[in-house]
Amino acid sequence: IPRLMSSPLTLLLMVTSAAIGGTLQYGYNLAIMNAPTIFIQTFINETFLERWDHQLEDYQVTLLWTIIVSIFSLGGLAGALIAGPMTISFGRKKCLLLNNVFLMSGALLALTSRVAKSFEMIILSRVLVGINAGISMNVQPMYFGESAPKHLRGAISLSSAVFTAFGVVLGQVVGLREILGSESCWQYLLASNAVPGFIQLVTLPWFPESPRYLLIDRGDKEACINALRRLRGCEVQNSELDEILQEQAATKGMKPKQPWELFSDRSVRWQLISIIIISSAMQLCGNDAIYLYASYVFKEAGISSDTIQYVTIGTGTCEFTACIMCNLLIERKGRRLMLMGGFVSMAFWAVVFTVHLISWMPYLSMACIFTYILSFGMGPAGVTGLLPTEIFNQAARPAAYMIAGSLMWLNLFIVGMLFPFLVSELRQYCFVPFVVVCLLSALYVGLFLPETKGKSLSLITQEFHKLNFKVHDRDGDAQTGAQSPLTSLP
Repeated sequence: IPRLMSSPLTLLLMVTSAAIGGTLQYGYNLAIMNAPTIFIQTFINETFLERWDHQLEDYQVTLLWTIIVSIFSLGGLAGALIAGPMTISFGRKKCLLLNNVFLMSGALLALTSRVAKSFEMIILSRVLVGINAGISMNVQPMYFGESAPKHLRGAISLSSAVFTAFGVVLGQVVGLREILGSESCWQYLLASNAVPGFIQLVTLPWFPESPRYLLIDRGDKEACINALRRLRGCEVQNSELDEILQEQAATKGMKPKQPWELFSDRSVRWQLISIIIISSAMQLCGNDAIYLYASYVFKEAGISSDTIQYVTIGTGTCEFTACIMCNLLIERKGRRLMLMGGFVSMAFWAVVFTVHLISWMPYLSMACIFTYILSFGMGPAGVTGLLPTEIFNQAARPAAYMIAGSLMWLNLFIVGMLFPFLVSELRQYCFVPFVVVCLLSALYVGLFLPETKGKSLSLITQEFHKLNFKVHDRDGDAQTGAQSPLTSLP
């Protein structure tokens, strides 16, 4: 094992170990809620009838079911908020390991909820699992981005999205009626997320901590060099170590920033605007709402009830395939093009989907949903999680991830709560709001987001400096009112 842990495979194995219990959980826990929809709704009704001798109305059952599904997002929001302080206190790797406490507690509640005849336990379970996913979605891309060499940084960080998509497919397959999606097994389905968490607990301790965290936050150069040597499978390149030392020098004496401090720091104004817009758009584009309420979407598209569970697997497979393609292309095409192209393509297919719904052409509508998800996987799904690592320094990075993650989860909750009512009210026009979001997001990326592919943090900072201080640069005013971050770079 020690020999294997010092080979070039170490980085790949570390990515797999962290992601199996990390972002895979996000996709998995989105997907497994589709199969037991009817069974849990029946369980809620039976529980009310047994406790209070009262039969719920259909809209009341739908509301409680929507809360069970969407409360996952509020748990994710809480996880995103505590992820920053946890990474500062415990480091990236240990944070991922401790995160499994929330997961295992949630799995236990879900497993015993049926015996206890308590739908409230399912709600609490979803909150805890959401906290786990919220922490993972912030910490894992940070861990990967800080551990990967510069020329592989995009591909390694994008693997977070690949495992999210794989989690969706896995959850859809496990949720089939022939496996755990039956009436007698839904509690085991909800608790099955403990399995990947256990795999992570067993394997991740063998791998090193983030080299940047060890040197910049801990000041342990020897541990950083040892971690780099194990992750690269060879002696440390001077150029890579020099880049980390340069970032250490640029942040020397700085304490880790709090989220509210970023809002008042002019030197990161456009970096912050970028992650706010792109992280919000990732959920407001409606892609994850399809996973949460796939049965609603396909039913509205005219797909038969017996076919829906198999068609749903196609949605996850599309994103999984697209994320792998994006992983292969991102270091060639760059972040900016992949993001802009993804949003434009999503807007196009959403319009086509709306036209097909109006014409009542169910299988063409299904094909449009698949291409919509493919477009999402080729751009926003992968690039969004990578951006905070590339455009913020070590002192600001945890706070930036807290802001991006909080917005992502908050918007997922909003979309998750509104989407069933959006479908029922707008019907064939339910994707029109998402078209607007996609087009505006593509416009912002095209006008304001610099390319970050293959660039060091200092070069990326220079690109944003032109936006952050453009008024003073044009007027030639020496009194900028804020010091440029470049003045602290060696």
